[in-house]
Amino acid sequence: MVTTTVAAAALPGVAAAQATDKDEPVSISAERMTGRPDREINFDTNVEIIQGTTVIEGDRATYNILKDEVDASGHIRMRRMGDNYTGESVRLRIDSGEGFITQPTYHLQRNNAQGSAERIDFQSEDEALVSEGTYSTCESPDPDWYLKSSRLRLDKTRDTGFATNTLVYFKGVPILAAPAMSFPLSDARKSGVLPPTIGSTNKGGLEVTVPYYFNIAPNRDLTLYPKLISRRGVQLGAEGRYLGETYTGETRVEYLPGDREMKSDRYALSSIHTQSFAPAWTFNWNLNTASDDKYPDDFASTITTSKQRLLLRDMNLTYGGTFWYATLRASNYQVLQDLAAPIARPYDRLPQFTLRAEKQDVNGWDWSADVEATRFWHPDNLAGDPVFAQPNILYPQAGNRVVFNPKLSYPILRPGFFLTPKLSLHATSYSLDNRAIGAPTSLNRTLPTASIDSGLVFERDANFFGNAVSQTLEPRLFYVYTPYRDQSQFPLFDSGLADFNYAQLFSESRFVGHDRVSDANQLTAALVSRFIEPSGAERARVAVGQRYYFADQSVTLPGILNSQTRSDLLLAAAGKISQAVSVEANMQYSQSLRTMVRDNYGVRWQPGPMRVLNLQYRRDVANLLSPLEQIDMSAQWPMSQRWYGVGRVNYSLNDKKTAEALLGLEYKADCWIFRVVAQRTPTAANTATTGFFVQLELNGLSRIGSNPLEALRQNIPGYQLINQPGGNSR
Repeated sequence: MVTTTVAAAALPGVAAAQATDKDEPVSISAERMTGRPDREINFDTNVEIIQGTTVIEGDRATYNILKDEVDASGHIRMRRMGDNYTGESVRLRIDSGEGFITQPTYHLQRNNAQGSAERIDFQSEDEALVSEGTYSTCESPDPDWYLKSSRLRLDKTRDTGFATNTLVYFKGVPILAAPAMSFPLSDARKSGVLPPTIGSTNKGGLEVTVPYYFNIAPNRDLTLYPKLISRRGVQLGAEGRYLGETYTGETRVEYLPGDREMKSDRYALSSIHTQSFAPAWTFNWNLNTASDDKYPDDFASTITTSKQRLLLRDMNLTYGGTFWYATLRASNYQVLQDLAAPIARPYDRLPQFTLRAEKQDVNGWDWSADVEATRFWHPDNLAGDPVFAQPNILYPQAGNRVVFNPKLSYPILRPGFFLTPKLSLHATSYSLDNRAIGAPTSLNRTLPTASIDSGLVFERDANFFGNAVSQTLEPRLFYVYTPYRDQSQFPLFDSGLADFNYAQLFSESRFVGHDRVSDANQLTAALVSRFIEPSGAERARVAVGQRYYFADQSVTLPGILNSQTRSDLLLAAAGKISQAVSVEANMQYSQSLRTMVRDNYGVRWQPGPMRVLNLQYRRDVANLLSPLEQIDMSAQWPMSQRWYGVGRVNYSLNDKKTAEALLGLEYKADCWIFRVVAQRTPTAANTATTGFFVQLELNGLSRIGSNPLEALRQNIPGYQLINQPGGNSR
């Protein structure tokens, strides 16, 4: 055995403290050595060449000292930059890392990728060109999937692979051809083809989507969603996201030229943006639009969903001071009308100015003041609109409203109790353009409100399912008084009855918006008990509350009567019984009807990653015209070592039919994921879209999901990705 060491040429401009493999000496060992030590040395039998982390083994080798170049052949094995190669011959310049290897196989350390080729050219230490080669992240010698390319560039600096004249094979069958494609060499966001989705819906027939992701910059990206819909044509979609020090935003657009079913162009757009200007200015927009009312029916899984019939267009500019801010806003809505269940179009705000100022603990006092001035406008005589199709005194076509609402309170906070007396004033002025003859065009209202919020806090050591906790007992009383003022002539621009829930028990008004100020002489009584772990986390909570009226509520809305002496009784409970089981319950009991008018109960069992079972029961009979009673079940559960079942069923007990449903299977292999999902989505009062989607995700080639993943996340609370460590949800 002969061993020799050759000093490598020093790199220009590189300090000794920054030495790399290039600065290391070259050590060569073999059975025999011949040649000139000052020019070229030949090595034969069991040759091993080592420089730093680069190791080349072969039967024969020649080292050219002047060129600092190794030329080896015969059963080549090479380790370079953490990657492994085998081949017939290799030539490598030690100083620059340039060279080539013939008939190689390779294994990349960074992403566990491997393949074979006719030749690999090393253009630098971080860049290689694979000729007539394959690429796969599967570890098996016979990979389940691989791509075959005439030229494949692997760039570690950009962390990207780029292939030309490419075929992707799965189980030996070609499934995708592309003249060019790029893909990431790690888990980082990189440009490339995303998992294709193949499916079918009853509205569009066969659908094929092949998204492409552009990682433009660390703070900007773009995803294209070309979709072939057999009955309608080709829908083009794009989603762009951006983020900067003073701005952030996201825009998504879809366009279907010449829909073969509708005989027209179809489109939808959604865009949000936030921009900060130095030092206190902020500008926002939230813009949404669709080409027609039928868009959410025909394209239920895109921008406009069945629950999104009101599309907001809003722009606002805000300036913030030290204790105040002012906003100028313009907004309106597009209504995607369902004639079987029409909804009213909200008023446009063109424009709206709001000013809010507040300070806390000014010699013990807290104060705030709200000022709002709005120009409301509504299109006249909208056909099919349930409110504005005919003139109505409560709904003028246009009008101005100015609101002034100051508040003053003096909180008294102590370790065992709190007491907060509060005074407020609600002053409103209207200037109206009425359609109803004889209705007043100018209205004014000024109403004071007084309230007292008080509570006690008791605490003791307790035990909760075998765990030591602190239990609290927190009684609370909240009294409100507002005198009555006739408001039957006042318009209804943006007001309605607030949803009755536990938080609303402690509100001073029963209405949302400024068009109605409820008269009040009432007391809310509530009791809360919490179970708090030593870490401070709340393990469980139980609450009960009710409002008592000392006088009838005379300020009402059309179709609403208030003659109760007390509200319904509210009860709520939620807690984590164990690390795997959590429960919640909310009940609204009518003592006059002696029945539950609203209640829901839920339980979640999540014993481990990718194991979750949700069960929920909901009932709402407060509205006798449209009572609701539903059971909702959803789950993700392993069926075997690699198969996972996913599903959700929302069943209406009143209609005796399934309202929403999702059923799917996921298969996790070592280097790919397969998903098949069927989904039923209601799109209108009497119609629903049924879709069937199939997706194949090849690990390392495309890592961002599309339609099936979105549906699983939205429908199954606690759903986790099966190809992420620990099943992290995204």
